[in-house]
Amino acid sequence: QVQLVESGGGSVQAGGSLRLSCAASVDSICISAMGWYRQAPGKERELVAEITSGGSTDYGDSVKGRCTISRDNTNSAVYLQMNSLKVEDTAVYYCHAERALVRLCAVYSMDNWGKGTLVTVSS
Repeated sequence: QVQLVESGGGSVQAGGSLRLSCAASVDSICISAMGWYRQAPGKERELVAEITSGGSTDYGDSVKGRCTISRDNTNSAVYLQMNSLKVEDTAVYYCHAERALVRLCAVYSMDNWGKGTLVTVSS
């Protein structure tokens, strides 16, 4: 299992910004896509943003134009800059890392999740 440690969650007023960080416990050669998902109370987990090892990005419709995902392959880290936050962005945000199809990395799980960090946006 790849350990993913998230940080940066907290409480902010609507219109504010937060930056989430996630560091993986393995070399980036063992990680293909990294990303962020979120789950609000009573709702299913949904994609916020994802970035491949090559830098291609994908965003959930609800955050497009407000969030930017970036990646530091040297430190096996991924970041999520969230701006213009809305009350409906309140959720637990989970870091996700997909294992790369590299033989020496086969000891790790294909899908790896962090424990989550809570983001609360108040009006």
